[in-house]
Amino acid sequence: MTSPRQARISVIGAGPAGLTCARILQRHGIAVTVYDRDPSREARNQGGTLDLHADSGQLALREAGLLDEFLRLCRPEGQEMRVLGTDGELRAHLVPEEGELFKPEIDRGQLRDLLLDSLTPGSVRWGHTLAGVSGPAAGPRTLHFADGTAVGTDLVIGADGAFSRVRSVVSPATPQYTGVSFTEAWFHDVEDRHPELSALVGQGSATGADGRRALWGQRNSGDHIRVYVIRKVPADWIAAAGLRPDDTAGLRAHLLDEFADWSPGLRQMINDNDGPYVDRPIFALPVPHTWEHDPTVTLLGDAAHLMPPLGVGVNLAMLDAKDLALALAGCASVDEAVRAYEGIMLPRSTETAELLEGRAEDLLCDDLPPEFGDDHDAFNSPHAVHSAEK
Repeated sequence: MTSPRQARISVIGAGPAGLTCARILQRHGIAVTVYDRDPSREARNQGGTLDLHADSGQLALREAGLLDEFLRLCRPEGQEMRVLGTDGELRAHLVPEEGELFKPEIDRGQLRDLLLDSLTPGSVRWGHTLAGVSGPAAGPRTLHFADGTAVGTDLVIGADGAFSRVRSVVSPATPQYTGVSFTEAWFHDVEDRHPELSALVGQGSATGADGRRALWGQRNSGDHIRVYVIRKVPADWIAAAGLRPDDTAGLRAHLLDEFADWSPGLRQMINDNDGPYVDRPIFALPVPHTWEHDPTVTLLGDAAHLMPPLGVGVNLAMLDAKDLALALAGCASVDEAVRAYEGIMLPRSTETAELLEGRAEDLLCDDLPPEFGDDHDAFNSPHAVHSAEK
């Protein structure tokens, strides 16, 4: 029976869930090492903005001792939402009350930096792409990395996202394409270079949909806006259209043609983006996704319960991280802690996944989002879109 305080604990993936788990473990005096395939923390852009909810993501940050710092960084004004008709007319406008902090926004990169800077130096091992996990279920396990190195460990925590390599140790499940794809576009220096788009999006987000397609513009910090062009298309739609992912002009023309009957104001979200488009097909795991208990391997976040991006992803992942770390801090053995954690996480994630199953097409719905009737409804937006890399 291995005590968590004596165990070699390995987190795979330096995203919000993995880093939150590591931070809370360290606050309880438990050693942990995080392995990430990126060569450095600056290796790539971390993606758009996230809304962290007071009853989930913020609870995890409180347990991590980082809530006050988060509240200094976050953007409460980012809770503003505008719903537009395809004719460009404003259908509804949600403006947060002064001091409203139920789900303020923060850039994914800012959140990651907050968590990284809170860890003991050297906790994250960059440039470690996991190739596989070997060893008996009773442990110890061996992590095998793509560079040929190997590390022994007593607990493997898979926080490595949608296409997790750790998942295959406990589950044969693989993500399936939902039929809905996001095409991401970026706009920089928007006040000077894209003032009309800036005015359209406001301080939070602006969206329009017609039941088949949607446009979602989202304010990020630093005078940036990200746009998601959301459509029900085959996963290989770019090749099927005779285009290439790097053919920005060709993709723009194709998208503008699809949205030809939308207002010029909304079509700004397709025009003149800075840099290439990024294709993000939306995947989900089968529902329910559960596995037989393994005393030396468990999963967090998208690795455990990948769902359509309807506003719960990062919040659920950070709750997972909190619950696993606290179980490890409070249990006599790693096995007991993993059982306790999965006893909380699996029912919670199954309930949420069943609620969201098949609802990726809700992102295309032209009904008013539910938060216009209930400001605290969690299932409302693509704020929690995750790169397949995390």
